Amino acid sequence: MVKHIVMYRLKERTEENATALKDKFLSMKGKIDVLKDIQAGVDTLKSQRSFDVVLECTFDTLADLETYKNDEVHIPVMKYVQSVVEVSHSVDYIY
Repeated sequence: MVKHIVMYRLKERTEENATALKDKFLSMKGKIDVLKDIQAGVDTLKSQRSFDVVLECTFDTLADLETYKNDEVHIPVMKYVQSVVEVSHSVDYIY
């Protein structure tokens, strides 16, 4: 299994924007076959160094992760992300 975790800091750091981004991520659930599980949450710490939204995606293989990145459902979501996100940090765990 592969867990793909990405943390996002928004350009405009409001709770409404964080919730909108979380909802955008969750809109992919059930629409991408290789995506085994998806979770998105809003960070409640709100410190200067914290991120606003954390996305966790689970796949069977690294190849599935690459397929997800090129999926026709994922691509427009990422275009939205690029328009609202200031910075991101990702980590992949293989287990």
